[in-house]
Amino acid sequence: MRRMYVGWIILVLLAVVLAACGGETTGEQTDATNGELPATAEGPLIRVGSKDFPEQFILGEMYALILEDAGFTVERRLNLGATPVAQSALTAGAIDLYPEYTGTGLLTVLGLPVSTDPQDVFDQVSAGYAEQFNLVWLEPAPMNNTQALAMRREQAEELGISTISDMVANASELIMIGPDEFQEREDGLPGLREIYGDFNLRAYRAVGTGALRYQGLVNGDADVVVAFGTDGEISAFDLVVLEDDQNMFPPYQVAPVVRQDTLEANPQIADALNALAPRLTDQVMQELNYEVTGNQREPADVARDFLIQEGFLQTTP
Repeated sequence: MRRMYVGWIILVLLAVVLAACGGETTGEQTDATNGELPATAEGPLIRVGSKDFPEQFILGEMYALILEDAGFTVERRLNLGATPVAQSALTAGAIDLYPEYTGTGLLTVLGLPVSTDPQDVFDQVSAGYAEQFNLVWLEPAPMNNTQALAMRREQAEELGISTISDMVANASELIMIGPDEFQEREDGLPGLREIYGDFNLRAYRAVGTGALRYQGLVNGDADVVVAFGTDGEISAFDLVVLEDDQNMFPPYQVAPVVRQDTLEANPQIADALNALAPRLTDQVMQELNYEVTGNQREPADVARDFLIQEGFLQTTP
């Protein structure tokens, strides 16, 4: 009964989100059930989606701009919502592709056991999505938006801490700041204690948002912050991400996930988007994210400037 209820909630959210997007899209609408994309004066129509946070907006815009440059007409359906809504939009044919993370595909969508080997995770999600959903994962970027622990560089160097094992050895002197649920999640403090050995922090300070987490760290109210590997604040504040030397956290590499029928009809999509993947490193994504979250720039402008800088686009329109 609970699964049926959750399923209905997702369908309702999907209907509401797509209805809201309808007024902002461009190009001719298609029958989302037959997999056929209409040809327009500019080229075949591709519907690009994204989830609901800044990194996804930037990536979705990059995909859209690259495909437009390759001759496609692109309908943007960004900011769809969390993973279940974006995944449902893709499988229903309401969008043709969106950026997804390998760890999310493994754990959230497929419900498979944790793996920390990037190639193994990618192989599992590629096979699982093809078999269950008729979806294709294109090439993943080297960036890894996994959960992480970070410190101020000066303090990390002063204490000789570069790995999570080093942090555990000094835990009784350290205050950690992060989301409340990190204290309970199996990939949070309980998981760290299981993998790295039992330890007690000086204190754990639970806060609600990313801005507060980093503010507390930079202000000296905490020594270690619960982070994500591509957070813009890591680069902006010159933080040190501690090496996960016991490989606890699964990889979260990003890649376009595309409907098989869309890709079969338009195989050039793969070449166009796969060329982008190697350019998206942790450092690059941190800097791009901070342009949006820190400098308050529009994701579309950040995406376009990066693509021009990297030679994917020749000039601004």
